[in-house]
Formats: sequence, structure tokens, C-alpha cells
Amino acid sequence: MAQVNINSEYREWGPSTDAGERARLLQSPCVDTAPKSEGDDSPGNPDRGTTSTLGAIFIVVNACLGAGLLNFPAAFSTAGGVVAGIMLQMGMLVFIISGLVILAYCSQASNERTYQEVVWAVCGKLTGVLCEVAIAVYTFGTCIAFLIIIGDQQDKIIAVITKEPEGSLGSPWYTDRKFTISLTAFLFILPLSIPREIGFQKYASFLSVVGTWYVTAIIIIKYIWPDKEMTPANILTRPASWTAVFNAMPTICFGFQCHVSSVPVFNSMQQPELKTWGGVVTAAMIIALAVYMGTGICGFLTFGAAVDPDVLLSYPSKDIAVAVARAFIILSVLTSYPILHFCGRAVVEGLWLRYQGLSVEEDVERERRRRVLQTLVWFLLTLLLALFIPDIGKVIAVIGGLAACFIFVFPGLCLIQAKLSEMEEVKPASWWALVSYGVLLVTLGAFIFGQTTTNAIFVDLLA
Repeated sequence: MAQVNINSEYREWGPSTDAGERARLLQSPCVDTAPKSEGDDSPGNPDRGTTSTLGAIFIVVNACLGAGLLNFPAAFSTAGGVVAGIMLQMGMLVFIISGLVILAYCSQASNERTYQEVVWAVCGKLTGVLCEVAIAVYTFGTCIAFLIIIGDQQDKIIAVITKEPEGSLGSPWYTDRKFTISLTAFLFILPLSIPREIGFQKYASFLSVVGTWYVTAIIIIKYIWPDKEMTPANILTRPASWTAVFNAMPTICFGFQCHVSSVPVFNSMQQPELKTWGGVVTAAMIIALAVYMGTGICGFLTFGAAVDPDVLLSYPSKDIAVAVARAFIILSVLTSYPILHFCGRAVVEGLWLRYQGLSVEEDVERERRRRVLQTLVWFLLTLLLALFIPDIGKVIAVIGGLAACFIFVFPGLCLIQAKLSEMEEVKPASWWALVSYGVLLVTLGAFIFGQTTTNAIFVDLLA
């Protein structure tokens, strides 16, 4: 591997070198990482990672699959049908896999173990701060989406229990959507979000995987053996315009975004080598692609252009098998919200400590009070926004644009900076090719982010 000059600004912001330790976030559920030193790659090192290649594939698949699965049928509809949706996913998959490999390369070169620390070390202070802010905003937006999903699924389940139509004016007050979301959030999510550690994460991971596969199986089965009352609307066979295809990109980015948690996974492997890692992420993304395509194609063909942004809402409320899927999704989201909140809180904490120039040890006395305050503010803001933004499609579009930054922009910037820092007077053709590819990644990510931001801000205002 070529030598890279790591940007010294990473260690120069503030007098404390420990301030960033609180922001070691998004460790995958089964990943156990330790501080990395120069001799970590030696075979006999006791601190060497313990994750096998097969285990790493499972963790990456687990990090990739999630609630974003529910939006893929609508993404196929937006893209203009099955053919356009498949081509779009296959094309983006090449860039998604390359971004994961680039991050592993930069992690080795910078000797850092988390996504934001790699960006700090390779790209410098300004890009590092932007990365951490983006992670905080992304996790905040995802928490909002989780609360909306809870409300959507509860509406369907309550309609079956009470035997009343959804949204009926004569419904009891305790079946109101805002009340049920608030009650669930205060009883389950808030108590799980306050603790300093999240040891239950491994159980949430297993639950999420089971729920995801069950939802996919139900959607495929319901397409093969549909209920009589389910008749598809217009089945699109081509996009309405070339821009319509790009409107599906945020959903795909949100679904495949596992890049932030991929760096700790790479460093936890028994053999953290680029060739092995390339095989891991390729296998993991193919598995995720199969799940997303099965869900997207079958869900879209079942309902056509009338498919809901949350595909489970398109199914009848009385369907028992689908009701079980809704229960799985609710349980998965209830345990996933605290994990995402923990990650966002860790970034905010790291930025605060760097700004104050304090180390973790110096600020330990006020940590509990600040943690409780941060949790309450985060929780209340996400809850209020979820209550008044009922359309999950709009939330997914915004956070999908941020996911594009993690998939394309930051890996592209890291590749450019890493290659520019190589100690070579004569640049070979491969050097120019890699720099050009980094520019392409940054341009693509910036385009997706800019388009989604523009649509979210201006289109809705004009409407």
C-alpha cells in the first residue's frame, strides 16, 4: 500500500486528544474493536480482531437491511417500473461496493477505526466536522422515520382490534395516531435511550434480521398468491421522464447505506485485508440486493403505481400474516431507535468536548446530566416532528440524500486526498484513474444530495 501523509489537523483541534473518544460510534452489534496500534496486523497480536469472514458478511448484511426495505416497491414505481428499477440498483451497486473498499483502504492508511475518524484523519478538520454533523443529522432524521413507521403500523393493527375503519371520526381518543405514537415512545423508546451503554444491541440485531426476512417472504408470497381484494393499479413499464429515475436514488441510498458502520467491521476481522474485505462486501451487497429486489419487484407488481411509500400500508388490515409482519417491524424499530440515537448522541458529545477542549476524564462529573438533557431534547424533537410529518416518503427522501454523502461524497474525498498525499514524483496512469474515480463519486453524491434537498425544500413549498 502506498504511503499516505495523514492530515495533522485531526489531532490539532483543541488541547485534548481524548475528546474524540466519545464519538466512537456506529459499532456494529457483533463487533468488538480495541484501540489499534502499529503492530496490530501481526499474526500473533492478542488485540487482533476476532470476526471471521462469514461473520463479517452477516454483520454487513445486518447493517444494510432494515426499515428502508418498506420503501423499495415505491422506489420501483418512482423509477418507472421493474426494468428501470433493476438497472438503477445494479448500476449503483458498483459505486456502493467501491465506496466500502475505499473506506477500508483509508482506514488502513490512517490507522483509524471508525468512519468519522477516517474522514478526520485523511481529509482534515473541516471535512471531519461536516462528516460528524452529517452523521448527527442522518441519525436524527432516521429516528423520525422510525417513529412514523411505528405510527403507520399501529394504525393498521388498532383498526383490526377495534374493528373500526382507520381515521374514523368516531374512534376513541386512545386510538388516535398521535396518542399511540407518544405513548409507545414514552413507555419503550425513552427508557432505552437514556442509558450510557447499549448492550442490548446484539438482540436488536437478531430481531431486525428476522423481521426483515419475514417481511420480504410475506411480500413475495402475497404476490404469488394474492388476495382477491388486492388488484394492481397501472403497472408502469417505463419512466415518465429521465429525471424520474433519479428520484428513486435516495430510497436506494437509504437502503444500502452501511458505510458508516463498515469501518469498525473491517477492523474487527481476523484478516483485515483489502482483498478479503472486497469479497465480504461483494457477497453482502449481493445478498442485500436479492432481498431488496425481491421486495421491490413483488411489492410493485402487486399494487402497481398505487403502492404506498410504506408497502405494508397497501395490504388489508385484517390480513393476519401481514399483521405479524407489522408487529415485527414495530419491535425492530423500537430497539433500533435507541441505537441510532446513541450514535447521534456520541457525535454531538464528541463535537462538544472538542469545542470545549475537555477530555472525557475531566468532564465525567457532568456527563450524566448532559446525557439526560441531550436525550430528552433529541427524543422530544423527533417525536414532535414525527407527529406532524405523516408522510414517511418525504423523510426518506431527505435522509436518503444524506446517505448518498456517506456512500459517495466522503469516500470519494478520502480517495482523492489519499492519492494526492502519496509520495510519488511521477504519477502513473492508475493514479490519475483513481483520482478521477474519486471525483466521479463526489459528483454523483453531490448530485443526489442536491436534488433531494431541492425537492424537499422548493417543490413542497411551491405545492
